[in-house]
Amino acid sequence: METYLLDWANLLLRWLHVITAIAWIGSSFYFVFLDSSLTPARDAKLRDEGVTGELWAVHGGGFYHPVKYAVAPPSLPPHLHWFYWEAYTTWMSGFALFTVSYLWNAGTYLVDRSLVNWSPGAAIAVALSFLVIFWILYDAICQIFGRRRNGDLIVGALVGVLVAVAAWLACQWFPGRAAFLLTGAMIATSMSANVFFWIIPGQRKVVKSVEKGEPPDPIHGWRGKQRSVHNTYFTLPVVFAMLSNHYGFLYTHKLNWVVLVLMMFAGAAIRQFFVMRHGYKLGRNRHPAGYALAGLAVIAATVTWLAPETSEPTATAAAAPAGYPQLQKVLEQRCYACHSGPAAMKNVRLDSPGGVKQHAQAVYQQAVVAKTMPLNNATQITEAERALIGSWFAGGAKVE
Repeated sequence: METYLLDWANLLLRWLHVITAIAWIGSSFYFVFLDSSLTPARDAKLRDEGVTGELWAVHGGGFYHPVKYAVAPPSLPPHLHWFYWEAYTTWMSGFALFTVSYLWNAGTYLVDRSLVNWSPGAAIAVALSFLVIFWILYDAICQIFGRRRNGDLIVGALVGVLVAVAAWLACQWFPGRAAFLLTGAMIATSMSANVFFWIIPGQRKVVKSVEKGEPPDPIHGWRGKQRSVHNTYFTLPVVFAMLSNHYGFLYTHKLNWVVLVLMMFAGAAIRQFFVMRHGYKLGRNRHPAGYALAGLAVIAATVTWLAPETSEPTATAAAAPAGYPQLQKVLEQRCYACHSGPAAMKNVRLDSPGGVKQHAQAVYQQAVVAKTMPLNNATQITEAERALIGSWFAGGAKVE
């Protein structure tokens, strides 16, 4: 019953997380586009009111005319829409999903004793510290270097190094699947923290100043835009990290942290292309195709690097594939602990010929191709045993 209820919690939280993430990313992408596409206001009245940019757009059968006040409007409207619940709900649902999927069964999902032989409690504490420590260091980098000359480049380089170091540490201490997800959660936490600690508080201070008839401090607008821009560059790397847990060939590689860093870099480079293309259309910068090409080149290089070796089967292997009795011995030692009896994990039973036949493709895919099973190799399956499974499958997956 516990497994059944956890599956439902996982499904519903994942559903909520995806929906709110779409809302947050969508609004973030829109406002980055809007900010990059603004042109000086043509109407003198708007300029006199402090409007620094405007945009005309058509969508859904109507025309829209958003304008931007660099600091604040002369007076506040009766209704002011705030964008923050999308960010908060995305983080809260994501953390709840992380709790149900990983922290609840930390001994299984966060502990790989071939990496670190620690208790589930210690693994949980270290995993949570990643979220906090990364935010503290990232925020310090922004505050120390953000307003210096070439501050954006300095901050970008230092944060890139910080992400790489964190990815390396995560992959040294946690199973690859958890390490990738944890790295993404770490960055996503900082994205939400940007909204919670800087963007929204700064906007509230500006609103209070306008309500009091005082000139707002422009630092709040500058800092809010800085952190919003950081969030948009974080988006594609985070989404990749969250999707990666479905693809064992990524996180099971012996240099999995390099794979993660390369793909995150590619995502950030591609996002740079989309950010700058709006400015290119208005003649503000050169065509940003180089960033997209750089990102695609990194992806292509990574795909080539991770490609499995292809070799023809030997005559012996082709003539004499492993039989079911040989396979059964491997399954008994490596798989029955989780996949036997009425309480078999995910209702996948491998303790009978019929069950093995039914799940033959999954056994081959996860034990031989992706090498994601046994989970974190908890039962210490050997490469020779994986090869035996592959030989059995290639021979027709017979169970007679």
